[in-house]
Amino acid sequence: MAGIVVIFDFDKTIIDVDSDNWVVDELGANDLFNQLLPTMPWNSLMDRLMKELHTQGKTIEDIEEVLKRVPIHPRIVPAIKSAFALGCDLRVISDANVFFIETILKHLGIRNCFSEINTNPGYVDEEGRLKILPYVDFQTSPHGCNLCPPNMCKGLIVERIQASMVKEGKKRIIYLGDGIGDFCPSLKLREGDFVMPRKDFPAWNLIKENRTLVKAEVHEWTDGEELEHILLQLINAITIEESQLLSVECKFHTMSKASHGPFPRPLPVPY
Repeated sequence: MAGIVVIFDFDKTIIDVDSDNWVVDELGANDLFNQLLPTMPWNSLMDRLMKELHTQGKTIEDIEEVLKRVPIHPRIVPAIKSAFALGCDLRVISDANVFFIETILKHLGIRNCFSEINTNPGYVDEEGRLKILPYVDFQTSPHGCNLCPPNMCKGLIVERIQASMVKEGKKRIIYLGDGIGDFCPSLKLREGDFVMPRKDFPAWNLIKENRTLVKAEVHEWTDGEELEHILLQLINAITIEESQLLSVECKFHTMSKASHGPFPRPLPVPY
């Protein structure tokens, strides 16, 4: 169990909507969003919208209240709590931002379940307005992946997690996601890993069209109830498999020692 790392996307995976679009809709910034969308990268657009909302008198508290109303399937929180209780290492890789994600996870009472959140930085400046930055400064240090948006390659983050897993003694990854950006990390998974794409969403379509490129076992899901069922089923199956392997290794070790018998006593040295 302790050898399982479960990686969640956030938007439309943990929550049922895109958090950026949710905040924009709820705070009435749709017109400006649609006007600016063709002219700038997504992160720059969200930062610009947060500036505009601040100018209009919207406060951080207003944004927090909107985030606390975000739609989420009722089985998602129990699924996360169960996976955490079973000893899994839970992490987030998301193209949202840390302020939105942490506000929602804290409100749901599950922030402590996650050991790591990989996302775009966001912070409240001295004037009380939310600033949003890209995960990667693509102007000066582009990540070089043509499958991912310029601000974040989730595949590179998965590769870093895989490298750290060797040191931590963790062996298996279960990756859950829905969007185009979740296809690249799916390609980084290895045999023995699992990918859980949300059915009829972009990641699922890309995996279906490029099935031979994905080494991980694929398990699709449609809603929070199915996510919970499949995720806990996979964790249980991995746990049983690991226990059986450990039992075989112990038995082999015991038999190996027995076949050699006790160490012979050294012969006395003649004088």
